[in-house]
Amino acid sequence: MSNDGMKRREFLYGTAAMGALGLAGCTSGGDGSGDMTLRVGTSAGGTKNVGLAVEQAASNHSDSLDYATIESPGYIGTIRRMDQGQFNSGITDNNSLLKALEGRGTFSEQPVDSIPWYGFYAFPYSIYIIARDGTNIETFDDLAGKNVYPAEPGYSTRATTLDVWSQPPTEDVFNEMSIVDLSVEDAPGAMEEGEIDACIAYGTPGAGYTGWVTQIASRIDVHYVEPTDALKQSAENYGGAGTSTISYENWTMGNADIGTNEVFTWDLEVNYTFNPTASDDAVYELCRIVEEFNQSINETEPQFNNFQTTSDMLTSARAQIPVHPGAAQYFKDNDAWNDDLEVASRD
Repeated sequence: MSNDGMKRREFLYGTAAMGALGLAGCTSGGDGSGDMTLRVGTSAGGTKNVGLAVEQAASNHSDSLDYATIESPGYIGTIRRMDQGQFNSGITDNNSLLKALEGRGTFSEQPVDSIPWYGFYAFPYSIYIIARDGTNIETFDDLAGKNVYPAEPGYSTRATTLDVWSQPPTEDVFNEMSIVDLSVEDAPGAMEEGEIDACIAYGTPGAGYTGWVTQIASRIDVHYVEPTDALKQSAENYGGAGTSTISYENWTMGNADIGTNEVFTWDLEVNYTFNPTASDDAVYELCRIVEEFNQSINETEPQFNNFQTTSDMLTSARAQIPVHPGAAQYFKDNDAWNDDLEVASRD
């Protein structure tokens, strides 16, 4: 992306985006204080459950913050609707944010003028690969020539997976895969019938797996596909994903024994983000709530991150995405600020 394009986008943070949100009735007056209202765009499913758990905590533990969950069509749709000023906060993922910032993927033909600012890490969708027993698939390299299902077209977990696999260290294997396009409702049956040899498995560690993956594990004998060094390199080098190594004992797929003690994952990192017109006071207050009452949020919805320290809230932050001033002040006040990050400016 050209420097001129970046300057234009930064300029629009303080002009077009704020104007649109002002029309929506969410303006804070531009000084970062005042209005304690957050309208949070949240896609369906587990993400909405997380948003509702945080909303409940805000209602129970704050006398000043007015928080409301607004249903939004997916993470990319949330970015687009925030750009249009439909709400001043939203839950979306790093991969979609970076694509929007850099004009890649769906944003190459339909760009947005503004990118929301980072607030804090909400939860991961951690992803790895399983294969049907009897397919002779043991490592990632064995997927060449096989029928592979990376989730339903349009899913962010699929987009992040394909982005990781198409990196230079693994693109040769990826180019030889036969990628299966099916709905998640049809995937378990297709795998049971032998139409799918391997698929991704994902969920939030400690909280469980997505429903269709659980169905596969309950109906079919599957095993873990070992990552190659090239796959680890692809995942670690791709800026739109995080990586983790997780004990399988602490994140079992029902009663399935998939033949490993730990899994290497690439992670779709999901964040709370805020437009410039979300007041500093409102964002600061939300940061306080999600840390101080983290346990009660986890009891309501285990998918939300369990923060051991304030710094954990910044785990998914990226240098390219400025941090909302209200969140940045909270991290500074709690000795958790990372000097490699940028505090967003409304100037």
